[in-house]
Amino acid sequence: MAKKTYKVGRSARTGRFTTVKKAQTKKSTHVVETIKRK
Repeated sequence: MAKKTYKVGRSARTGRFTTVKKAQTKKSTHVVETIKRK
């Protein structure tokens, strides 16, 4: 059974998607978002 949500990294400055690991290490400029699957 697949998960109902997934996490994605995003740059707070540009809005571009990044890896979750990069977002967790650079907390000042990145956020980790949790998105529901459709």
